[in-house]
Amino acid sequence: MAEQLGSLTRTHTCGALRVADVDRQAVLLGWVQKVRDLGSIVFLDIRDRHGVTQVIVQDDAALVEKAKRLRSEFVVGVEGLVERRAADTVNTKLPTGEIEVRASAIRLLNEAKTPPFLIDGEQSVSEETRLKYRYLDLRRPNLQKNIILRHRITMAMRKYFDQQGFLDVETPILTKSTPEGARDFLVPSRVHPGEFYALPQSPQLFKQILMIAGMDRYVQIARCFRDEALRADRQLEFTQIDLEVSFATPEIIYEIVEGALVAAFAEVGVTIARPFRRMAYADAMAFYGSDKPDLRFDLKIQDVGAQFATSPFGIFREAVEHGGTVRGFVIPGAGGASRRELDEIVEMAKQAGAAGLVWVRRGADGVAAPSAKAIGAETGAAVLDAMGAGPQDLVVLACGAAEATSKMLGQLRLTVAKKRDLIPADRWELLWVTDFPLFEWNADEQRWDSLHHPFTSPREEDLARLATDPGNVKARAYDVVLNGWELGGGSIRIHDRETQATVFRLLGLSDEQAKLRFGFFLEALEYGTPPHGGLALGLDRIVAMLAGESSIREVIPFPKTTQAVDLMSDAPSTVDAAQLRELRIRTEA
Repeated sequence: MAEQLGSLTRTHTCGALRVADVDRQAVLLGWVQKVRDLGSIVFLDIRDRHGVTQVIVQDDAALVEKAKRLRSEFVVGVEGLVERRAADTVNTKLPTGEIEVRASAIRLLNEAKTPPFLIDGEQSVSEETRLKYRYLDLRRPNLQKNIILRHRITMAMRKYFDQQGFLDVETPILTKSTPEGARDFLVPSRVHPGEFYALPQSPQLFKQILMIAGMDRYVQIARCFRDEALRADRQLEFTQIDLEVSFATPEIIYEIVEGALVAAFAEVGVTIARPFRRMAYADAMAFYGSDKPDLRFDLKIQDVGAQFATSPFGIFREAVEHGGTVRGFVIPGAGGASRRELDEIVEMAKQAGAAGLVWVRRGADGVAAPSAKAIGAETGAAVLDAMGAGPQDLVVLACGAAEATSKMLGQLRLTVAKKRDLIPADRWELLWVTDFPLFEWNADEQRWDSLHHPFTSPREEDLARLATDPGNVKARAYDVVLNGWELGGGSIRIHDRETQATVFRLLGLSDEQAKLRFGFFLEALEYGTPPHGGLALGLDRIVAMLAGESSIREVIPFPKTTQAVDLMSDAPSTVDAAQLRELRIRTEA
């Protein structure tokens, strides 16, 4: 039967006691992690988020019997004297391992059902079970470590931005629907039947308005909502470190954001070099097949279209003749791969979207390839030399449109690196990707789309091209990338109404549509808007990477599954018919 806490007041957490506390009275409050019944002696491990302390129960027969009735996850209070453990019983794996508490009183504060999985073990548990019992999962040491790290990084960021003169300003959660990018989450209004609020995909317009309002430097740890497909680095609701600066240049933003990331890395004891590397979007796509390249390993994509321009190998020659190219990369040390291993690489390429893949290596009799005769010894040798392939290396090649071929090879590059263990552990490669195109062509709707968002400013030297050559207009945009993950993206913003209206028209929005969706913002631009820019960092992604996790679900206290379900609270769920009537909503069967 549970007892009351009464006057029992915690003196120490379960991770606090050390040898210096020997002979002091201590009161511990926490969960029973383990009970070891040795007959006349019972050992209890008592746990809270700070650590684990061993408690010994001995001499008092009634207290020993009480301890024997305890089970894992019972909540208890223990009072007793701190003692030093015998030298041969010291637990060097625990910070509290040199001491134990000799119990003089135990209070059972609450019992617990047998958990569906071990809280203290490394037992493999399905994610479905973990998310259903998230309140138990969050007691596990690794999850608690991650949540604590999240707190520390958040606090380090808040402190850093305060020192840099930023104001922490909240923006609305219930706002106007301005659909672009992902789908909005809509919230019906009871007061205005048939009308809806939207949950913000980001505070983009509001932070720009704060610059118009003269706030100069804004930051917010902002909750954002996007109704999109979920994956390891996406959730329906997520947290970003949102910032905006008046009179900004890209260099000013780089300096601020690099300092913020230095502060975050310091929380895991890692010093990162500044300034970060920089790479143009076109080079990232050409050399790595991705706008968020992982630079921890080489496997750089190279263009060898010139070597095949007059080659007898028809497939590659014709690709070049029709405006395409031939690209590939060197896999170091793979020259001796077996036929089965080569077939696996070809299959990986097909899974990445390739119609086919050609491999080339140096053999005992010259160039070896599945189409060596068609390629020709001279062309094969020229390709191997041009790509810097050694006698122990393997070259893989594909042909087609330049960007599509690089994207496929970029996926293959990552797969091969993981398969062959080419990615070094504990290496941090930070990078600024710059010079993005402002637009990308939407072939389905025969119009331009913003590559980032419609408030991104074109480069000043490209302003005249907006009307005549929008496909070649570069944006004043930048992404910060870490080990193949985009940590954040931002831009210098459009700060005059005329340019903003031109961009909206290019995106297929009439002046009337633009006014309907963004009228309040367009009007605000007419009241003395300073040049400004900013960036949003993904807090969940930063914490996941620094915690060594491959999914942001491991650093979010209450995440959704990939099917967008909260298994613990059973959301989403149906609601009462009366609620729907009040909102003037009718659902279809």
